[in-house]
Amino acid sequence: MDKDSFEAVYTANFSYIYNYIYMRVLHKETTEDLTSQTFLNALKNFASYDSSLSSERTWLCRIAEHLVIDHMRSFAVKKTDLYGEDYPEIPVYDSSDIFKDDVNKEVARLLSGLKSDERELLSLRFALEMPITEIAKKLGISPNAAGKRIKRILEKCLRAEGFHNLSDFIS
Repeated sequence: MDKDSFEAVYTANFSYIYNYIYMRVLHKETTEDLTSQTFLNALKNFASYDSSLSSERTWLCRIAEHLVIDHMRSFAVKKTDLYGEDYPEIPVYDSSDIFKDDVNKEVARLLSGLKSDERELLSLRFALEMPITEIAKKLGISPNAAGKRIKRILEKCLRAEGFHNLSDFIS
């Protein structure tokens, strides 16, 4: 394993992985922990990474995705154990530098109004730039159904903002 090679992978992908995780969990400290764990896991397995199977970024995103899923599962178990029933998700805001940008504040506010599965779908499409066909395959649904789900989530955000036209909201 070449230390310089892994350092280059880390440098090239840190922000991307951090943003992907943040979009899913909306909490600075959790994002930092999961991002660190992603790169620790990647470092442990760097010698077995096969570039013919996937790009470095795709490989890292898969590691991050599994960590986020595990985190969400443990959170869901804790919610049920503590309260004995489901309750609505509470938006989480933190005071990180990411919120110094007004656009980031707005995006975080909109994302906090979505369910975790809705945030996941948007993160696959927009943060990971995954094609609709891949999202559909991942979810076990048709590409048309995946596209409609994404459109409905965007329309939900649109209604929350009082927009009347989806193209005004996205641009």
